Amino acid sequence: MVLGLLFFLPKQKKIRIDRWLRGREEARKLRLADAVIVSFGKSGRTWLRVMLSRFFQVRYGLAERHLIGFDNLHKKNPAIPKLFFTHDNYIKDYTGNVGNKADFYDSKVVLLIRNPLDVAVSQFFQWKYRMRPGKKALNQYPEHGSDTTIYDFVMSETAGLPKIIDYLNLWARESGNINELLIVKYEDMRANTADILARIVKFLGFPGTDDEIQESVRFASVENMRNMETKRTFWLSGSRMVARDRKNPNSFKVRKAKVGGYRDYFDDAQIEAMNQLVQSRLDPVFGYQAETLPEQAAQS
Repeated sequence: MVLGLLFFLPKQKKIRIDRWLRGREEARKLRLADAVIVSFGKSGRTWLRVMLSRFFQVRYGLAERHLIGFDNLHKKNPAIPKLFFTHDNYIKDYTGNVGNKADFYDSKVVLLIRNPLDVAVSQFFQWKYRMRPGKKALNQYPEHGSDTTIYDFVMSETAGLPKIIDYLNLWARESGNINELLIVKYEDMRANTADILARIVKFLGFPGTDDEIQESVRFASVENMRNMETKRTFWLSGSRMVARDRKNPNSFKVRKAKVGGYRDYFDDAQIEAMNQLVQSRLDPVFGYQAETLPEQAAQS
């Protein structure tokens, strides 16, 4: 409604106001939350959200159709924590904390990270098939309908690898200032799903039983999540888990869920250039510097 009243303002001013308003709302939720799940977009947050939703559904006897989102399950049972899920896009626009993570210092934070190469490719498909035009402008993605190639997108300073790397580097520099922080790698969650989920719920203050963990993992399998997306199981949560085009697998929220899948879209020279960018610019603390280059793979 507020943005509607600002219709005649210049585009960039409307964007600044929109980001400020979103930041104010996110800052409010952060202040009230029992814990926060932070990730760059397309790092596995929806998968984790579905697992956590099922965990609390099973523990407290709730229906499957409720996808946890801040305090919606807390309102059904006060024992369930208020979990704030954020891509950390807008809070700084409201608080002014651009070069640090001071907004999160006193929060219980789960930082979910993923190989930036896979993130960048998934972001391309999110931009091309799922992202609304206004959201593209809001976050400096290529214009809606542009013919940007996947490689140009991935190498873009404002939308691709450089942006993701800068995001991760700031969290790396600030991680020691967060009072309670659990860093979770998407790749570890894929390799040892039950163990990582058990670690997360324990960190949140809800140690899980084997049955609760195993059921949550089963429920959030790639096959079941795609099935639920097709059936609109989580329709109460808006468009978050709804396929844009059921005939196009690239329009699904749950697309490939593949570790290292970025290689499927580029030639060897492009893969090497992308890897070199990660090697030269990403803080090594997260362990993504050891990515195999094409010539190394041929020798192994």
